Amino acid sequence: MALLAAAAALSLGAPVARATAAPDSSQLPARLLAAHNAVRSQMGERPLAWDPVLAQGAASYAAQLALSNSFQHSNRRARPGIGENLWMGTRGAFSYEAMVGGWSSEARYFMPGQFPSVSRSGNWADVGHYTQMIWPTTTHVGCALASNARSDYLVCRYSPAGNIDGRQLPYATTAGGGSIGRAR
Repeated sequence: MALLAAAAALSLGAPVARATAAPDSSQLPARLLAAHNAVRSQMGERPLAWDPVLAQGAASYAAQLALSNSFQHSNRRARPGIGENLWMGTRGAFSYEAMVGGWSSEARYFMPGQFPSVSRSGNWADVGHYTQMIWPTTTHVGCALASNARSDYLVCRYSPAGNIDGRQLPYATTAGGGSIGRAR
């Protein structure tokens, strides 16, 4: 229950006691939104807006992941029309920007094309977090972070969802950084 309260507080930007190396939770919405919008700006996409309802759903699921010590996407039927990016890493070891950077680093594999044929590796999952971040019709994001004794779990939810089969992504390829943490 404490993790659920902490995740809910984090999604709303309220301070929660955490390891000293952890980022300031009161900055979570602004910093995660800025990190997403910096990536979108590189692709010429409109900025996303923060959505507290998406953040609340992300908080609930992040707490569930931390409590169960599991790492898998939520059931799509439980979030119709909502996209989801997950990240997990050592508790308190990563900044918000590094967490999102794990997703945006997938840009190095991205190539323009019709989704899901948008990865130089031939596997759309190698760019799926990145393409959700830059998806042209996505307008809102909400994220939350929850932790257990060992790990931080970041969940970001997107509306409307991206990564829609058959849709064209007419972007130029950009350089990306190295992978950080694990993403799903």
